[in-house]
Amino acid sequence: MNSPDQTREAGTRRDFLKKAGLTTTVLAAAEPGWLAAKPGPAPAAKLPWYRRTLRWGQTRGFSVTAVDKMVVRNLASAAVCGIGRMKYRRAGVKDRVCLRGRGAQRSGRMTNTAWKVLGVALAASVWASAASPPEAEITNGPIRLRLYLPDAKTGFYRGTRFDWAGVLGGLQYAGHSYYPQWFQRSDPSVHDFIDDGADIVAGPCTAITGPAEEFGANGKGLGFDEARAGGTFVKIGVGVLRKPDDHNYDPFRLYPIADGGRWTVTRRPDSIEFRHELADPATGYAYEYRKTVSVAGDKPRMVLDHGLRNTGKRVIQTSVYNHNFLYLDRQAPSPDFLLTVPFKISTSQPPDGRLAEVRGNQIAFPKTLTGEDRVYLDIQGFGADPKDYDLRIENRNVGAGVRITADRPLSRLALWAIRAPLAIEPFIDMNIEPGAEFTWRIKYEFYTIPAGGK
Repeated sequence: MNSPDQTREAGTRRDFLKKAGLTTTVLAAAEPGWLAAKPGPAPAAKLPWYRRTLRWGQTRGFSVTAVDKMVVRNLASAAVCGIGRMKYRRAGVKDRVCLRGRGAQRSGRMTNTAWKVLGVALAASVWASAASPPEAEITNGPIRLRLYLPDAKTGFYRGTRFDWAGVLGGLQYAGHSYYPQWFQRSDPSVHDFIDDGADIVAGPCTAITGPAEEFGANGKGLGFDEARAGGTFVKIGVGVLRKPDDHNYDPFRLYPIADGGRWTVTRRPDSIEFRHELADPATGYAYEYRKTVSVAGDKPRMVLDHGLRNTGKRVIQTSVYNHNFLYLDRQAPSPDFLLTVPFKISTSQPPDGRLAEVRGNQIAFPKTLTGEDRVYLDIQGFGADPKDYDLRIENRNVGAGVRITADRPLSRLALWAIRAPLAIEPFIDMNIEPGAEFTWRIKYEFYTIPAGGK
């Protein structure tokens, strides 16, 4: 828990950042002598926070690099000199403020207003650095994708459940948004996700977007069961994880990462390739994992190409599924949505008929999901042919849909839906001997239909 001084200081910084834009405007409209060093009362024993910003930026959870310092220095200089030139040129005086600013710095004296400008510049630099995870865009014209890049320090997703490669932050096609963020915020104290009034709050292992993929050996990481407390196990696409205790495996638990492996990202205008190399001598598992997200050609199509090579001593027996957090135009599952597969659907347990209905080879939603409505359904009836991995989801109100196909057969299929995303979850099994490689391809075809159709 923070001390009262720490809490008060953090609150003051937040209030100051919110008012930063207003402060800059006020400074720009200030009187011509606003930067002049003037005599004043003796400084108080405790400096205001913006006089302490440099120390805070360096020590309170942020790492201000040499590049950051240079940016801050340039921003501060531009703010002090640029605004000053504008004010004094109007009065016919050239560079007076800059000269005074340099003089004040040489003599070790800066006015409170100058310190505020420096504080705004530094705070903005640190805030932008902390709030901007690395990302990249690819497009082929018809569709545009925004992808988050893997990064253990600043990445958008740093949970230990889903694969870090190819996290999709958004996909736009024909004016439609397919994978916007479905939760309002993330909280490390949340286990999976919770409803907080109108907000959905996701835990760190659930706070992901797009067609997120998760690997699991019987629903666990490789080597989890045999690992003792303090030992390690492997989560493909994440790293070597530490098993803190003897509790059962929990996909929503944030496990310590003992070794994140080596990530290599290759960017092209219409594709991004992610490579992850990992070895855990303690368990004998090692692999080279490749995932390429591409939009090649002129069709509204996204392709996920995968390759998993076993470079270790043990057989890799696992499955992978795609969570497919579809949140089409931010529409909740409703009677406007229809899910279609190429086989007659059967289930081990029928869904709550108020929320979802099975109609032959389709699943429909009798009502719009609201509040804490939940749908989870194991879908059966598919065969061993990859042709049954052919899933269509359409929304007749907005007039858009997506078709998902693959070159490997389904091993399991599930549906998960709440008041935000509608997620169809196809599973693929793999058994990879040492030295062998398993490949699979998933295609997403985006299309439009007449809006308001039946």
